[in-house]
Amino acid sequence: MEEKKKKSIGFNIIKNDPTDGHGGFGGGSLSLDNVSPVIIDVEGGEAVVDIGAMHARSAIEKRIKFLPNKEDVPDAKLFWLVWVTIDRKPEGPYYAGATACEMTVNQEIRRGYKSLPEHVNRLDKSIKRHIIVDHMDNKSKGILSDFLKNHDAGMWERASDKLKEDLNAK
Repeated sequence: MEEKKKKSIGFNIIKNDPTDGHGGFGGGSLSLDNVSPVIIDVEGGEAVVDIGAMHARSAIEKRIKFLPNKEDVPDAKLFWLVWVTIDRKPEGPYYAGATACEMTVNQEIRRGYKSLPEHVNRLDKSIKRHIIVDHMDNKSKGILSDFLKNHDAGMWERASDKLKEDLNAK
Protein backbone atom coordinates (compact mmCIF):
# COMPACT_ATOMS: atom_id res chain seq x y z
CA MET A 1 0.00 0.00 0.00
CA GLU A 2 1.25 3.46 -0.90
CA GLU A 3 2.42 5.64 1.98
CA LYS A 4 0.25 8.67 2.61
CA LYS A 5 1.97 12.00 1.98
CA LYS A 6 2.74 14.08 5.04
CA LYS A 7 0.03 16.57 5.78
CA SER A 8 1.31 19.96 4.68
CA ILE A 9 0.98 23.29 6.39
CA GLY A 10 -2.20 25.34 6.02
CA PHE A 11 -0.77 27.73 3.43
CA ASN A 12 -1.57 25.27 0.62
CA ILE A 13 -4.57 25.60 -1.60
CA ILE A 14 -4.81 22.31 -3.47
CA LYS A 15 -3.98 19.17 -1.57
CA ASN A 16 -4.18 16.16 -3.92
CA ASP A 17 -1.67 14.76 -6.38
CA PRO A 18 -3.35 15.33 -9.77
CA THR A 19 -1.76 12.18 -11.23
CA ASP A 20 -2.55 10.08 -8.15
CA GLY A 21 0.87 8.45 -8.53
CA HIS A 22 0.11 6.62 -11.80
CA GLY A 23 2.58 8.62 -13.93
CA GLY A 24 0.44 8.32 -17.09
CA PHE A 25 -1.45 11.26 -18.57
CA GLY A 26 -0.41 14.37 -16.72
CA GLY A 27 2.75 12.72 -15.44
CA GLY A 28 5.50 15.28 -15.05
CA SER A 29 3.02 18.13 -14.72
CA LEU A 30 3.75 20.81 -12.19
CA SER A 31 1.85 20.47 -8.95
CA LEU A 32 0.03 23.42 -7.45
CA ASP A 33 0.06 21.65 -4.10
CA ASN A 34 2.26 24.16 -2.35
CA VAL A 35 1.36 27.43 -4.08
CA SER A 36 -0.78 30.16 -2.56
CA PRO A 37 -1.84 33.42 -4.21
CA VAL A 38 -1.31 36.40 -1.92
CA ILE A 39 -3.09 39.63 -2.89
CA ILE A 40 -1.52 42.86 -1.65
CA ASP A 41 -3.78 45.90 -1.39
CA VAL A 42 -1.16 48.64 -1.42
CA GLU A 43 -3.53 51.49 -0.50
CA GLY A 44 -5.20 49.42 2.22
CA GLY A 45 -1.83 48.25 3.53
CA GLU A 46 -2.80 44.59 3.81
CA ALA A 47 -2.10 41.19 2.29
CA VAL A 48 -4.46 38.20 2.16
CA VAL A 49 -4.41 34.72 0.70
CA ASP A 50 -7.18 34.62 -1.93
CA ILE A 51 -7.59 31.15 -3.41
CA GLY A 52 -9.85 32.55 -6.16
CA ALA A 53 -6.78 34.11 -7.78
CA MET A 54 -5.76 30.64 -8.98
CA HIS A 55 -8.50 31.01 -11.59
CA ALA A 56 -8.41 34.81 -11.94
CA ARG A 57 -11.42 35.01 -9.60
CA SER A 58 -10.01 36.75 -6.53
CA ALA A 59 -12.28 39.16 -4.67
CA ILE A 60 -10.74 42.15 -6.45
CA GLU A 61 -10.91 40.54 -9.91
CA LYS A 62 -14.62 39.67 -9.83
CA ARG A 63 -16.86 41.79 -12.04
CA ILE A 64 -13.84 43.61 -13.52
CA LYS A 65 -13.06 43.72 -17.23
CA PHE A 66 -9.29 43.67 -17.62
CA LEU A 67 -7.74 45.71 -20.41
CA PRO A 68 -4.28 45.17 -21.93
CA ASN A 69 -3.12 48.80 -21.48
CA LYS A 70 -2.58 50.37 -18.08
CA GLU A 71 -3.29 53.83 -19.53
CA ASP A 72 -6.87 52.76 -20.36
CA VAL A 73 -7.68 52.44 -16.65
CA PRO A 74 -7.58 55.91 -15.05
CA ASP A 75 -7.53 56.43 -11.26
CA ALA A 76 -6.89 52.74 -10.62
CA LYS A 77 -5.73 51.25 -7.31
CA LEU A 78 -2.54 49.22 -7.30
CA PHE A 79 -2.62 45.58 -6.22
CA TRP A 80 0.03 42.88 -6.40
CA LEU A 81 -0.65 39.19 -6.91
CA VAL A 82 2.26 37.30 -5.34
CA TRP A 83 2.58 33.57 -6.01
CA VAL A 84 4.15 32.07 -2.87
CA THR A 85 5.47 28.51 -3.02
CA ILE A 86 6.23 26.50 0.11
CA ASP A 87 8.79 23.70 0.20
CA ARG A 88 10.29 21.61 2.97
CA LYS A 89 13.88 21.40 4.23
CA PRO A 90 15.03 18.92 6.89
CA GLU A 91 14.62 21.79 9.39
CA GLY A 92 11.03 22.40 8.29
CA PRO A 93 8.89 24.24 5.73
CA TYR A 94 10.04 27.50 4.14
CA TYR A 95 9.08 30.08 1.53
CA ALA A 96 10.81 28.65 -1.55
CA GLY A 97 9.37 30.75 -4.37
CA ALA A 98 7.77 34.18 -4.53
CA THR A 99 6.92 36.06 -7.70
CA ALA A 100 4.91 39.27 -7.95
CA CYS A 101 2.57 40.49 -10.71
CA GLU A 102 1.10 43.97 -10.91
CA MET A 103 -2.64 44.59 -11.22
CA THR A 104 -4.58 47.83 -11.21
CA VAL A 105 -8.34 48.11 -10.63
CA ASN A 106 -10.84 50.94 -10.81
CA GLN A 107 -13.96 49.61 -9.04
CA GLU A 108 -16.14 52.56 -10.09
CA ILE A 109 -15.80 51.91 -13.82
CA ARG A 110 -15.29 48.14 -13.28
CA ARG A 111 -12.10 48.11 -15.34
CA GLY A 112 -8.60 46.98 -14.56
CA TYR A 113 -5.19 46.22 -16.01
CA LYS A 114 -3.19 43.01 -15.78
CA SER A 115 -1.04 40.93 -18.07
CA LEU A 116 -2.43 37.39 -18.01
CA PRO A 117 0.68 35.91 -19.69
CA GLU A 118 2.83 37.54 -17.00
CA HIS A 119 0.60 36.10 -14.25
CA VAL A 120 0.88 32.59 -15.72
CA ASN A 121 4.64 32.86 -16.28
CA ARG A 122 5.22 34.16 -12.76
CA LEU A 123 3.15 31.30 -11.32
CA ASP A 124 5.41 28.90 -13.21
CA LYS A 125 8.54 30.68 -11.95
CA SER A 126 7.32 30.52 -8.34
CA ILE A 127 6.65 26.78 -8.63
CA LYS A 128 10.22 26.44 -9.92
CA ARG A 129 11.47 28.18 -6.74
CA HIS A 130 12.35 31.58 -8.26
CA ILE A 131 12.24 34.84 -6.32
CA ILE A 132 10.98 37.80 -8.40
CA VAL A 133 9.86 40.59 -6.08
CA ASP A 134 12.57 43.24 -6.43
CA HIS A 135 10.44 45.27 -8.92
CA MET A 136 7.77 45.97 -6.29
CA ASP A 137 7.55 49.39 -4.60
CA ASN A 138 8.95 49.63 -1.06
CA LYS A 139 5.55 49.92 0.64
CA SER A 140 4.37 46.71 -1.07
CA LYS A 141 7.59 44.91 -0.16
CA GLY A 142 7.04 45.87 3.47
CA ILE A 143 3.45 44.62 3.44
CA LEU A 144 4.54 41.30 1.89
CA SER A 145 7.49 40.74 4.24
CA ASP A 146 5.32 41.55 7.29
CA PHE A 147 2.64 39.15 6.04
CA LEU A 148 5.14 36.31 5.47
CA LYS A 149 6.84 36.86 8.85
CA ASN A 150 3.51 36.98 10.71
CA HIS A 151 2.06 33.99 8.87
CA ASP A 152 4.88 31.71 10.01
CA ALA A 153 8.08 33.11 11.50
CA GLY A 154 9.84 29.75 11.11
CA MET A 155 9.15 29.60 7.37
CA TRP A 156 10.44 33.18 7.09
CA GLU A 157 13.63 32.32 9.01
CA ARG A 158 14.32 29.36 6.72
CA ALA A 159 13.56 31.37 3.53
CA SER A 160 16.41 32.27 1.19
CA ASP A 161 18.55 35.32 1.75
CA LYS A 162 17.52 36.47 -1.73
CA LEU A 163 13.86 36.72 -0.69
CA LYS A 164 14.76 38.67 2.43
CA GLU A 165 17.19 40.95 0.56
CA ASP A 166 14.79 41.62 -2.33
CA LEU A 167 12.08 42.57 0.18
CA ASN A 168 14.58 44.80 2.03
CA ALA A 169 13.79 42.78 5.13
CA LYS A 170 17.03 41.07 6.08
